Amino acid sequence: MAEHGIGSRAARLGVGRCVLLAALCLLLPSTWALPPPAHNLAKGLNCSRALLAAANEALLKVQKQRTLGFECTLEEVDLEDVTNSQSNTIKSCTSQDPGPGNCPVLESSTLDMSKCLQGIYEDLKTYKAELGNLRDLRVLTSIDDMMQALQPRSPAMPQPSPSTTLGSFQGRMRLCGVLHAFCLRAVTIGRMLGYLSALTAEM
Repeated sequence: MAEHGIGSRAARLGVGRCVLLAALCLLLPSTWALPPPAHNLAKGLNCSRALLAAANEALLKVQKQRTLGFECTLEEVDLEDVTNSQSNTIKSCTSQDPGPGNCPVLESSTLDMSKCLQGIYEDLKTYKAELGNLRDLRVLTSIDDMMQALQPRSPAMPQPSPSTTLGSFQGRMRLCGVLHAFCLRAVTIGRMLGYLSALTAEM
């Protein structure tokens, strides 16, 4: 995998740091004003724990069984943030106009809970399509359960056609990167819902 080189590794580390920074910032106190909760955050939080467990288990299984034909570590692949060009958790739950402070991306705005939860929902929908080729029932079920918790009145979505095919080595490399990115996003989603739950409990 020499072609990835030092540059791509630095890029992966940069993406990882940004994701972790956003996740850690979610634990800090804030003066956000929240609308009355319109979603079952407690159920969503429980589902987020199941989602993270399923994501981590799927990655471990792929690594141990070499399902993709290689170890599927971050040293071998680039992270694939398949939500980068659309509404997602990071964009929808953080300020687009940061101000001063230890965590300005979160401290300076009024949180739009509906927009934030919609961003999480869109993440889940995108990752469900991307991870379909893993055929991991626990992962797909945990995604479905969480989508239903966030939007209980939404109709059940049909199983999407996987966007990433396993017929080529490049496709398997991409799927590995998507799975790593999904594990990181599952952490962020869980912390975001935990933060929202704590804030609404204080209202």
